[in-house]
Parts: sequence; structure tokens; C-alpha cells
Amino acid sequence: MDERLKQQLAIGREYYQKREFDKAEPILREVLEQYERFADVHNMLGVIAHERGDFAQAEKHLERATELNPHYTEALLNLAVTYNDQSKYEAGRSVYKRIRATRERSADNLDPFVRGKIANMHAELAQAYEDAGLRSDAIRELERAVSMCPTFADLQTRLGTLHRDSGDLEQARFHYEAARNANPRYPLARLMLGVTLLALNEVEAAKAEWRAVLEHDPGNKSATMYLRMAENIPRTSQPPDI
Repeated sequence: MDERLKQQLAIGREYYQKREFDKAEPILREVLEQYERFADVHNMLGVIAHERGDFAQAEKHLERATELNPHYTEALLNLAVTYNDQSKYEAGRSVYKRIRATRERSADNLDPFVRGKIANMHAELAQAYEDAGLRSDAIRELERAVSMCPTFADLQTRLGTLHRDSGDLEQARFHYEAARNANPRYPLARLMLGVTLLALNEVEAAKAEWRAVLEHDPGNKSATMYLRMAENIPRTSQPPDI
């Protein structure tokens, strides 16, 4: 590689790292005109295209990056996300399988960035299944997401809600409690845990969750409403259907 090309590549990478994509793109394209086999340049151009909503162009560059380097984890992840954004969910899952197959170390040793990105890929696919009315498939994908990142309170809460909507209150409780334990100040987890506890006729435990929400957020209207409702439930009666 000649010195001018090295310099261009360094400048293009620097602009990219600063997210100055308008400056990075023409330099990176010029680099590819001189030498097409830089996998990271294709990855950067793919990310830039994705950022602009040009998913077809992003897919083209990211596929080329992974052709040049089949073990390029970041490019594989970016490609899977790009497929998912185009509703190419099976292609996205296929790429994820490649990621798992090409890594020599176990999932327990994944760095946090990669782990979080994979978890969010599963969560996006879960949303697509849920939107299509395929709740069991959505649960399966969210279970994979929380297995990757069990401390992500939002994912645990979403999984709890899917179980609750499927009628499995004990599993819902388990995941809402996991979300609360991961982030005690995440109000949605405690709100939904309270609703589930009330449905299980554990009225005092439900009220404790809503009071905890109000300790951190005194203006929370949902917690106030639920608590007022629970205070009016006679101890011997069954909880209302929520």
C-alpha cells in the first residue's frame, strides 16, 4: 500500500470514528476505487448508508465486508441489523448463526457491546413476531435476548408482559422481579409486577411495589391509580380482573 492510500485510509477512519460521516464517505469511497479489498472500509460505508436509511446500499457493502472477512463480527452484526430493518428476518437469523459458529470463545466471554447488540437483535425479531400475532415465537426470541443480557430491565419486562398476556402469571412474575432487581428505579417493571401480584391475590405485595414507584416518582399517575384501587379492595374479596 502506498503512502497516500495509507494517509487517506487513516483520515477516513478518523472522520468515521468521530461520526463525521459526510467527510468520511468520499474519502472512503476514493480508497475503495484504489483498493477494493478493505473489509473495514466496506463496513464503515455500510454503516454510513444504514444511518441514512439506504438499506440496499448498506447491505451491499456489509455483505462484501463479510465476504472479505467471514469472521468480522462487527460487520456480521451490522449486516444482521440491516436485514432485520428490511424485514429479512430469516437472513438476519442466518447471519446470527454464522456469528455463533465462527466464534471460538463461548457466549459467556462475549464483550458487552457484542452481547448487547445480539440481545437487541433478538428483541427486534421478537417484536416482529409479536406484531404478526406469533406470541410463542416472540417469547422464544425474548428468552434468547434475556439469556444474553439478564440485567436489561426493559427486556425482562417485555418478556414478563408476553407471559402475562399468555396467562402464565408465575412466569410473568419471575421476569418482572428480575427486571426490578436489575433496576429498582425502572418504574414499568414495578408497575407491571404490582398488577401481576394483584392478579395473584397478593394485594399487600402489589401495593408495596406501587409505593416504591411513588417513592422515586411521586407524580406517577399509574402507580397512584393502582394504589388507590388496591386500597379499596376488601381483604376477603378476589382482586379485580386487570
